[in-house]
Amino acid sequence: MRAVVQRVAQAQVAVDGEVVGAIGRGLCVLLGVAVADTEADAETLCRKIVGLRVFSDAAGRFQHALTEVGGELLVVSQFTLYGDCSAGRRPSFTAAAPAPRAEALYRHFVARAEQEAVPVATGRFGARMQVSLVNDGPVTLLLDTAAGV
Repeated sequence: MRAVVQRVAQAQVAVDGEVVGAIGRGLCVLLGVAVADTEADAETLCRKIVGLRVFSDAAGRFQHALTEVGGELLVVSQFTLYGDCSAGRRPSFTAAAPAPRAEALYRHFVARAEQEAVPVATGRFGARMQVSLVNDGPVTLLLDTAAGV
C-alpha cells in the first residue's frame, strides 16, 4: 500500500458538489492499493499513520501523534498512486489492485483506523472526487509498505 499523508488544518472531499467527508486538524491520507497488498499491509500502514509524530510541541518539534492532539483522519482512495509513467506519456495502472480488491482493503484500512479511536471521514470509493485541504506546515510524507513503511 502506498499513502501520501498531509498534515492539515482542515480538509474535505466532495462528489458532484456534495461534501461527503470533512475534517478539521489532522491528517489527509491519499491511499493507493497494489495488486499484492494484504489486510496485514493495511493494518501496518494504518498503525504507522495514526502513530506518526508529526504534530509540534511547544518548542516546535515533531513530538505528538494524531490521538495526542485530538486530530482527525480523512482517507481518500487514490489508485493513481500506482501510476507508472516510465514508458511513454500515458500512465499505466497495472500495479494498482483491481477495484473490488482495492475497495475491500481501503475499507479494512478505514475500519482499522476507527478501532484506533480516531475520528475518520472518507471519500467515496471509485467516484470522481474533489479534495480540498489546507496543508499545515506544509508537512507531506510518502509511505509505502513495499519499502518497509
